[in-house]
Amino acid sequence: MKWNLRMVAAQRDIWKASELQRMLADAGLVISAGKMSHLWSGRPLTVRLDDLDIICEVLECTTADLLIPEKRAARQPAPTPETERQVVGGTPLTHQRRPGRSGPPL
Repeated sequence: MKWNLRMVAAQRDIWKASELQRMLADAGLVISAGKMSHLWSGRPLTVRLDDLDIICEVLECTTADLLIPEKRAARQPAPTPETERQVVGGTPLTHQRRPGRSGPPL
């Protein structure tokens, strides 16, 4: 997901993080300067759902405006036990089950 707070704020003529921080505080959401910096820079560490509701209320937007989905790279299929793996600087390894060992619990 891409965090789009700055763009949404700019569309509402809010150009400074401190201005948005004051507006959020007026709505009952007090955010530290450090967390506000992360939110504003586009790299939030965490965003609580309750906080997200207040942010959307203050900016008069939806969560879909703030959270933009991004395409992910295609997942590689999970390796099977029989798959050979190359060790850097070494020889290929073959994974085999040792006799006398039970399988994982189901």
